[in-house]
Amino acid sequence: MPLDLIFCGTPLFAVPTLENLAQSGHRVHLVVTQPDRPKGRGLELVASPVKQSALKLNLPITQPEKIKTNEEFRAQLTETKPDAIIVVGYGRIIPQWMLELPPLGNINLHASLLPKYRGAAPIQWAIANGDSVTGNTTMRIDAGLDTGDILLQQELPIAPDDTSETLAPKLATAGADLMIATLRALQAGTIHPRKQDAAQASLAPILRKEDGKLDFSRTATEIYNRLRAFQPWPGAHTRFRGKSLQIVKAHPAHDPQSEIKESGIKVVLLVGCAQNTCLEVLELQLEGKKRTPARDFIHGYNPKPSEALGA
Repeated sequence: MPLDLIFCGTPLFAVPTLENLAQSGHRVHLVVTQPDRPKGRGLELVASPVKQSALKLNLPITQPEKIKTNEEFRAQLTETKPDAIIVVGYGRIIPQWMLELPPLGNINLHASLLPKYRGAAPIQWAIANGDSVTGNTTMRIDAGLDTGDILLQQELPIAPDDTSETLAPKLATAGADLMIATLRALQAGTIHPRKQDAAQASLAPILRKEDGKLDFSRTATEIYNRLRAFQPWPGAHTRFRGKSLQIVKAHPAHDPQSEIKESGIKVVLLVGCAQNTCLEVLELQLEGKKRTPARDFIHGYNPKPSEALGA
């Protein structure tokens, strides 16, 4: 039986869920997304990925700047009489009146195996911490930060070369199917919501520019994980001869001496890290310059064997 739904979402991660809901037979009466934001050098207003998708699906859209005390918005949602409100990366705290509005609740898709990685950046922090498995959770939103009762969960592997840019689409696609399964099970009465174990909780806070600053007291593998995680922002940055240096591509050099011997005439840029590990830098970008392969960087700047990064 089709449900009457309101969908709240903003980023590209939310688009597969919106598309699945629209194609599943459920009635999406309204799409709520963030206002258009200025972007690029010209600061032209750009619609969110969810808005762009909703326009293609010919769905009604609203973009309130605020929602907690917005009486017009509250009246609009109340008049819709939704069975459930679906929330995927909307970017606003859901007020109590919205939580109490639909009989099935506000159902959220979160890209981690809650209670692990509560917060704004679960995909990035799972990779940064070197996890080999992550997943999705559907939960019923409450007043806390990702603390609501768990409905369904699914696991997904993190490949050794996954970045946040490659892992997010996999989770988004799988999560869209998980949301459909969640609604089906809620209708059938086969879901038994379970409380989260707060003692097992960990946080995935919103990323800051400082998170991308390379710390060579970490091992090469730890740095590599953070490099994979923090793409495209905040990236991985350090300093070289007083200028900012972005490390674009790199990987741990598991046997540096062997790599140097086997490379022959190949020029290799190795950076010493903690516990006698080395990071082989493959591509980098110095402040004010274009991205360049490590070989060209070495030929252009002739870094000394003992020269330190970060200064």
